[in-house]
Amino acid sequence: MDRTCRQWTTFALAVSALSMSLALASTEVEEVGKQQVEADFRSGGSLKLDLCSSEAKIVGVEKGGVRVAYDSKKDTSKVRVRLKLSGSEGTVTVENCPHEDFKMTIEIPRSTDLQVHMAAGELNIDDVTGSKDLEMHAGEMNVELGRTEDYASVKASVMTGEVDAPPYNANKGGLFRSIERTGPGRYHLVAHVGAGQLTLH
Repeated sequence: MDRTCRQWTTFALAVSALSMSLALASTEVEEVGKQQVEADFRSGGSLKLDLCSSEAKIVGVEKGGVRVAYDSKKDTSKVRVRLKLSGSEGTVTVENCPHEDFKMTIEIPRSTDLQVHMAAGELNIDDVTGSKDLEMHAGEMNVELGRTEDYASVKASVMTGEVDAPPYNANKGGLFRSIERTGPGRYHLVAHVGAGQLTLH
């Protein structure tokens, strides 16, 4: 085999190895009307969640991966769950949910930076360590803080409603209410509800 052929062979093998590595590092799963939906995802990453109006619980667990399960007495045959995960970043989308009586539980690694957008309903965040950017147009949001000293900044606000933050001995209700705190930690929390109740506990 001459030198040129050897170089092309080496190049082809390198490209093939890179392609296989990228394929292994990236995962995309989409299911309609089926559950539980899950995929591997490592601890210490960041996730962006776009959720339908519902009663949603996001809980941090010791084991890696993302798992989405749901329950309803209504027809769930059109519920679409999409997981798109690549390395330390990922997105989770849940859509086409029934307009009422729909509950979902999403398990994620306990150490995860989290961004969540949800139109309306009830959103509960439990046992997740990391920065959080949370937004809901209307409804009730409950966020377990963990250790307050782990946060560099906290901002919780409602356009109309109530903000309750017992760990900071703060409670405000009415129009355009917010609670802001700073601390020695490295995480950041921004949580906003357009109309409703926001609780940090």
